[in-house]
This record gives sequence, C-alpha cells and structure tokens, in this order.
Amino acid sequence: MLVDLRASYAVTVLIVASLVVLQTTEGAGQARTTRANPLLKPSPLPFQAPPFDQIRDEDFAPAFAAGMREQLAEVARIADSPTPPTFENTLVALERSGQTLARVQMAFNALTAANTNDRLEKLQEEIAPKVKAHEDAIALNPKLFHRIEALYRQRDRLALQPEAKRLLEYQYQEFVLAGAALPDAAKTKLKALNEEDAALGAKFTNRLLAGAKQGALEISDASELSGLTPQELASAADAAKGRHLDGKWLIPLINTTQQPLLASLEHRSVRQQLFERSWTRNERGDANDTRAIVSRLAVIRADKATLLGYPTFAAWRLQDQMAKTPERVQQFLDNLTAAATAKARAEAGDIQAVIDRQHGGFTLEPWDWDFYAEQVRKAKFDLDTQDVKPYFELNRVLEDGVFFAATKLYGITFKERHDLPVWHPDVRVFEVFDKDGSHLGLVYFDYFKRDNKNGGAWMDTLVNQTKLLGTSPVVYNVANFTKPAPGQPALISLDDVTTMFHEFGHALHGLFADQEYPTLSGTAVARDFVEFPSQFNEHWALDPAVLANYAKHYQTGQPMPQALVDKIKRSQTFNEGYATTEVLEASELDLAWHALPTGSAAPDVDAFEASALARAHLDLHQVPPRYRSTYFLHIWANGYEASYYAYLWTEMLDDDAFAWFTENGGLTRANGDRFRQLILSRGNTEEYDKMFRDFRGRDPNVDALVAHRGLNQPN
Repeated sequence: MLVDLRASYAVTVLIVASLVVLQTTEGAGQARTTRANPLLKPSPLPFQAPPFDQIRDEDFAPAFAAGMREQLAEVARIADSPTPPTFENTLVALERSGQTLARVQMAFNALTAANTNDRLEKLQEEIAPKVKAHEDAIALNPKLFHRIEALYRQRDRLALQPEAKRLLEYQYQEFVLAGAALPDAAKTKLKALNEEDAALGAKFTNRLLAGAKQGALEISDASELSGLTPQELASAADAAKGRHLDGKWLIPLINTTQQPLLASLEHRSVRQQLFERSWTRNERGDANDTRAIVSRLAVIRADKATLLGYPTFAAWRLQDQMAKTPERVQQFLDNLTAAATAKARAEAGDIQAVIDRQHGGFTLEPWDWDFYAEQVRKAKFDLDTQDVKPYFELNRVLEDGVFFAATKLYGITFKERHDLPVWHPDVRVFEVFDKDGSHLGLVYFDYFKRDNKNGGAWMDTLVNQTKLLGTSPVVYNVANFTKPAPGQPALISLDDVTTMFHEFGHALHGLFADQEYPTLSGTAVARDFVEFPSQFNEHWALDPAVLANYAKHYQTGQPMPQALVDKIKRSQTFNEGYATTEVLEASELDLAWHALPTGSAAPDVDAFEASALARAHLDLHQVPPRYRSTYFLHIWANGYEASYYAYLWTEMLDDDAFAWFTENGGLTRANGDRFRQLILSRGNTEEYDKMFRDFRGRDPNVDALVAHRGLNQPN
C-alpha cells in the first residue's frame, strides 16, 4: 500500500542492504545459528497479529530495508510498464504494493510509541529522514504520476465503482499535494526539506520523552504529599522504586500542561514545583531542550508550502481536510473564543473568591486552579472526585462499560485471548465478534503509564482491513493511567473513563472498516474527521443504562448511588470555560506556527508563543495552553500539524450527531446500526460533508457543542 505521503513522521525505513535471515551467536565458542526474520513474511497468528514474542530490536533495520526495496521494485514495475494505464494496472497495483513495509511499520510504531528503549530510539532518529526519501521516491516519481494523471483526466469515462473513483480522485490529489507536479529542481529542494522535517520530528519525540522523564517531581518528605489518597501515595512510592529511589516518592509528568495531582496536593509550594516542572520540561537549556527544533520545523514547513505554491503551510495542509481552508478554521475558533474566555474568567472569579474567603492572601495562579476548582465543585455540586473513583475500577469500566455500550449499539461481542503475544505484560487482547457471530478483528489494550511510553492516549493499527488483500482489522488502544501498587485495584477518574470510551471509539472506526482498498480503509480519514467517531463514543460513558452497568463499588459491588450520579450529571459543564480555552489556545498556537510566511527568520519560541496567544485574545495567564510549543507532540511529530483544531471541530460533529441520537431514541441497535452504516464503516470513501449530511440530514453547526460544554449558560 502507498503510505501516507505527507504526515508519516513516526514511520521509518532504513536504506541498507536487506538480510533475509539474521545471524546470532549463542555463546563464546559456539557455532552461529540462523533464524528467519519474523517481520519478512505474514504472521501465522490469527488475523496476522504480529508475533511480538519473536520480534527483536535488531530485526527492524533489515526488515525495513527489505520492505523498502520490495515496494520500490513494485512501484518501478507499475511506473515503467509499457502497457497503457488502467485502474487495475496502476491504482490497484499501487494498493497491493508495500505489504512487507506496512507490516514492519505498524509493529515498529507500536513499540516505539508504547514500549521503546535506547536502541529503538536511536534507530528511529537514524531512519526517520530515510522514510521520507522512500515516500518521496514514490510520490515524486514522474512516470507513476503521469499514469495516475492520465486516469484522472478520463475518470468520468472509466465506469468505475464509487469507491474506485474516490480512490483515483484522492490519490491524484495526494500526489499533487506531495509535489508530483513540481519541476525537478523544486522536487529536489522538497525532498531535502522533507527529510530534515522527518529527522527533526523523530528527535523531538525522543527529547520529549526524555524531558518528561527528567521532569518528574521527586519528594523526600511524605508530609509534602498531604491530600493524596493512599492509592496515589502507593503509586508514587512504586514509581520511585522503579527508578531506585527507595524511601522517596515520585510524581511522573503526563503529556499535558496541567498534571492530575494538582487537584489534590495541599501544599501550594509542591503544586508550584509540579506545575513548573511540567511547564519547563523541554526548555531548560539542556540536552532535552526542543526550542531550536520547534523553530526550525516551523521554518521548514513554511518553505515547503512556498515550493508547493501555497501562501502558508496551513493553507497547503488543509486542502484535503473537511474544513478545507485556514480561514474557515479561524472563523470556527473565533466563534468559540469569546464565550469560552468569558466563562473561564467567571470561573477564575469563583476560585479567587474561595481563596479570599480562606484568607489565602495570594492571587490565583495556574498551579492553584485545579486544587481550588475542586473546592468550588464541592461547594456548588457537593461533588468530590475522590468519592467517584471507587466506582470506576478499570477492568469493570472496560468490560461492563465500554464493551457493554458497543454490544448494545452494534451487537458485537468480545472474548479475551491469552494465546497471542504482546509487547508488554500489561497488554490485554480481545477478539471481537460481529453481530452474526463472525470474526471481526482483534483489539489490544495497554493502559498503564511507563517511562518508556509516549504520553497521552491513542489508537493505532497493527493490521489494516482491506478486501483487496483479504485482511481483517487488528487495532490497539494505549493510555497512561497511573498503575496501582501491587495488589491494589486500578481506580480511575471520570476523565480516565472518558478517555477509555474515546479511544475505543477510534477502535470501532477501525474494526468496522469495510473497504476494498487499504488507502481508504477505516481511520485513514482527514484529521478533522477522524476524531468524530472517538468523541462521539464518549457520550455513552454517562448514558444511564451504561453507567448503571459498570459504575459499581470496587469492594462491595454496589451500584453508584443515584444521588452521586445526579451530582456528576449536574456538574458536567463545570470548568468548561477553562477546558475549552486551553484547547483553543493550543489550536491557535498550532495555526500560528503553520501560518509563518516563507523566508522568516527562525522565531524565538517563547516570544512567538506569547504573541500568538495575545493576537487571538487568548492570553489568559491563569489558563495555560493544553500544550506549550516545546512539548506539543501532536503538531511536531504526530501528524496533527495545522490540524489540532480538529478536536474541537470534530466535537462539533459528534455533539450534533449525538443530538440526533437523543432525538431518535438514544441507545438502540437501530440507531447504532445506522451510525455504523453511514459513518463508522465508510472510511474515506466519500466527501466528509456529504457523509455527515447523509447521517444528520443537514450540515453541522456549533449549537450542540456550545450547549454540551455549557458555554451559553451562566457560571
């Protein structure tokens, strides 16, 4: 298959001579033995699941090389064919190419994101620029493009099926956006910029991981941790032991600016230390400082846009998205800014009033927000988040909540598999059965934080669904929840519960894929559409029938009291001014970086960030951006460049779609089957606006989003 031509920073290929077998030395003086590289052929496991128990770090370089060489040979046969181009000998042949490379890439992505090590990190940095060279060798192949272009020009006369026509139109657009129509001199410049971008993206990722690890807050006196639960204290002690800091406590950093324990830590000085370690994690002037990388990446992307004929990188990047233009995105964000910031300021006033009533004698700072917001929540709604956690035991949430909702909506069922190898002992695997009992696919879950795991939560694919190649989906969800001390239950927050439903929404999008061609399959959709299914699935976390099935006390098994359920429901729009503003800030930073004009000097990162927020009227000191530029993994290395707005955009889609469910009976099989048929199973086979209109009956608007977040309600 042709890999994503423009956002494949984490996928890497090494251009070296390939090895079909690897030689290993069993011991001093012993004979060498050979073994087959498990990545070089389809896995014999069910659904072609990767044999993680057989894969070694040293397998990747030669396997990448073999996959690379194989695909280039396949593409050369297509491009150099003397036969006139047809859909079958060009587009379908291209879809069949690169199967070895895709298999290697997906296994490598899983390990480097969720279970990496020094060797894999080094390999990732070394080969990142070379994958771009490989992708460019395909995307900028003039003979191949001429064949695709010839088919595109006669597309209306080819009598293609709708999905086939979509593939042709999409591939033509992607080749043009990748620079296929450029003159040779411009292609040469573009290749160099692409390679540098990829190399810096890999370096950024590894510095970010190291910076987060280094930024963990070490505590020597348990009294400084007053406010934490026994489970949180045990987890901090266990984290310290994991780094050989016996007798101490360690608070690791998660990827966002705010840290979960800021809501509980009673000592203001400790809160400030934790916040500042998060805020400055990658700008301390040490080996993990990312500012020079960020500045250079912004300049590279501006230069790429100019080569490709666009005024800014954002203008180029959004051509194949649902929003289409930066202007439409900016208008969308502007439509939310005034209401969000007004509500955030009102929330800040409520918090300051609490501080003043307690004679705190200080002005609210970012590290105080979550701690005092919890007190406001308790005062307004009589809701303590610690009262909620005993009812959210992770395994019960997964099986009696996430799975239960999916069964109710779509008729699918789950069975845990213990016979399939995984990349870490924490990982669980389930086989998924369709409503008729047929095998649908596999889904893996890796929920607990580790120092060698990227921050945040995500879904990705190990095997893509495609009728052309006869493969079924194998997908996985990853998160960074605090791992309980041995023998303790994994009690999670409501936010964590929402994350589980969110990522499983992505999994459903992958599992329900029903496409002929891998390029259009499942989650291979625009950034401002791909979060629609995941955010839509969040709504079921608090559906009365679903919540009643999983929200049970981990010790007694008793259901969550209705009074507590009511408090949660009433508090759902609490703090949404803050939550919306921090995402708007991150979205504006992303757009600003990718609106940099060509020829600009490398910006000072701190000054640029402050200026961008001020211009957008989002410079609220007490509400920091969800991500600062220096640790904004989404936009510098994860394919969300000029696209972070997609989270809010797709929330507009998901809230509007859920409003349709509310109007039509809610959690029913009929509604679920309709959503599956019109959205979840369509992949990238239609224009996104049409897909949404077919489901909703009209274009989306922000009304449901504003109402869901309570931005139109008094504080």
